[in-house]
Amino acid sequence: MNYKIALIPGDGIGPEVVQEAVQVLETIGEKYGHSFTFERVLMGGCAIDAVGKSYPDGTAEKCKACDAVLLGAVGGPKWGHATEPEKRPETALLSIRSDLGLYANLRPAALRPALADACPLKPEVVPNGIDLMMVRELTGGIYFGKRERYQTEDRGEEAADRMAYSEQEIERIGRRAFELARLRRGKVSSVDKANVLETSRLWRSVMHRLAQEYSDVTYEDVLVDNAAMQLVKDPGQFDVVVTENMFGDILSDEASMITGSIGLLPSASIGDTAPGLYEPIHGSAPDIAGKDLANPIATILSVAMMLRYSFQLPNEATAIEQAVDAVLAEGWRTADIAETGVTPIGTKEMGRRIREKLV
Repeated sequence: MNYKIALIPGDGIGPEVVQEAVQVLETIGEKYGHSFTFERVLMGGCAIDAVGKSYPDGTAEKCKACDAVLLGAVGGPKWGHATEPEKRPETALLSIRSDLGLYANLRPAALRPALADACPLKPEVVPNGIDLMMVRELTGGIYFGKRERYQTEDRGEEAADRMAYSEQEIERIGRRAFELARLRRGKVSSVDKANVLETSRLWRSVMHRLAQEYSDVTYEDVLVDNAAMQLVKDPGQFDVVVTENMFGDILSDEASMITGSIGLLPSASIGDTAPGLYEPIHGSAPDIAGKDLANPIATILSVAMMLRYSFQLPNEATAIEQAVDAVLAEGWRTADIAETGVTPIGTKEMGRRIREKLV
């Protein structure tokens, strides 16, 4: 099989980590009899510098012509003060998610065995490790609602952001969560704020209806403030956590950090028909760009998610994950995860060692 992948290296360390992931894909192709072709796509801060906008015309069309999209990172302080939407890198991220119909963000948070000591939680809190999947609704809610500023008579300027969800939006993300739970440990935790928000009350009613349909899956409601507390109190209780856009943005970062480093964690953004978009959860880290210091593991594991969810190649995905674990078990570390007294290796060396372990 030949698979066509749109590459968006982006800004900062993006090109470096994407290059290592591409080489892992090529090694998988050689060992398993697949071929991969790549289409480079300009997006983010580098696109602002090149053509004056972060999301150039034709970006979505180029990506739709591919089987999947691999994104490195976009943004950085250089473009952080722009007021025009087309000159803000984050605008490109919102646009591509919307244009490709990528409504489900999958972010696994797993404490890898060799890095148990890196977890900021006490060992007795995570005796069996951490292995949960955050499922965040990605194209609705307050991030995509109407925004406005207006003057009041006695309070000065006021701003408002509208948060809205439809039954259809909630049902499709809910189904994703239940289907994923069937492939994992069979539990869904739905996070909302139904004691305050009307959108959350609608969210909860739709999720309850789905829970009856998926009677083989254990279901629970969790208020968002309690969910934030439980993630640090007992993260092992969670399997699949599903929630709306803003809550998911916050909780997924919290879940990521309790695993030890955001440099290790991948993500997938998928829809029903469009190519999925795969990216590390970390940012562009411009302070270390071009210095061979970045950790490529999150991007390499994003490729594993691509193989599993877009290409239905679970054996190849597992091979990558096992290779990463094998390298970490031998004690090799990039600077972000190196313990005191351990000499770290660089981006290229970490990628090379992972490729050597692929079987």
